[in-house]
Amino acid sequence: MSLLARSAVPLRQVAVRSRAAPARYMSHGEYKHIPFDYEKKGAFGLKVASYLIGGFSIPFIAAYFQLYKAGKV
Repeated sequence: MSLLARSAVPLRQVAVRSRAAPARYMSHGEYKHIPFDYEKKGAFGLKVASYLIGGFSIPFIAAYFQLYKAGKV
């Protein structure tokens, strides 16, 4: 019984190795590691800056709003 168990393991490993890995994020033969296109670098920089500044300012706006509601501002 142990001979059969030993001989089955290499067959499974061969079957797993023989499968080709799927090609992901390939477009027209060119590999793109960034999920967006930034040909216009000025517009891209403006969008990134506004996104980061907007996200950073949310806690400050919320704190100001809470202080305003409490009548302390």
